[in-house]
Amino acid sequence: MAVQVVFVHGIRTSATMWRAQVAYLEQRGTPAIAVDLPGHGTRRGEEFTLDGAFATIDAAVREAATRGPVLLVGHSMGGLLSIEYVGREEPPPVAAFVAASCTSIPRGVGLAAYRFLARRFDSLPDRGLGLTNRVLDRTLPPETRPDFGAGGYAFDAQDIALASLSVLDLLAALRRIDVPLWFVNGQWDQLRVNEKLFTSIAKHAELIVVPRTTHLVTAMRPRVLNALLEVALTTIEAST
Repeated sequence: MAVQVVFVHGIRTSATMWRAQVAYLEQRGTPAIAVDLPGHGTRRGEEFTLDGAFATIDAAVREAATRGPVLLVGHSMGGLLSIEYVGREEPPPVAAFVAASCTSIPRGVGLAAYRFLARRFDSLPDRGLGLTNRVLDRTLPPETRPDFGAGGYAFDAQDIALASLSVLDLLAALRRIDVPLWFVNGQWDQLRVNEKLFTSIAKHAELIVVPRTTHLVTAMRPRVLNALLEVALTTIEAST
């Protein structure tokens, strides 16, 4: 059976952020699905809850698992949620896992500062969209620039989602993960703060740090991410 890939997006953005990866997999002949979490993308009218987010991931993974082994790929908030999901006491049907830009424990001063800055941006007349667009225009390549915001921005879900992450027990989850795991971070990613801790705890983890790259490693360096997907897919294919 063919490997199936499930993508989980980061906060504020949507499934469209994975267009470059989905297109690559289509050319490869590998089935893939990118989900929208509650309050994001096509589901922006819904309230974000952790239960709803985990139910979304679980439904996509279990449906994909009926057709073949599953590679789960998450970015930022999607990566944090996926760590908790893959590391459940009763493991879900995930054969391998790529966690991008999510080696940070979302608690304490760091989370409070992030929420404060996000609220300040949200208080601007355009909810910070002008500044966001200027930064993205200067940092993302033309091939992925339209993808990041194509599904709209989940401004209303942002603070609720950030606050909910504080209850995740990521270190316990990492200890339980028993499948191949790749962490991929940009060199300039602000969420690298617990990188060494995460890699020391996760039994089967490898770390890839992409030079001269920000938190948006999936969009800023799509070919690097695609190459890592190839490694993960080949690993699963060789084991099955």
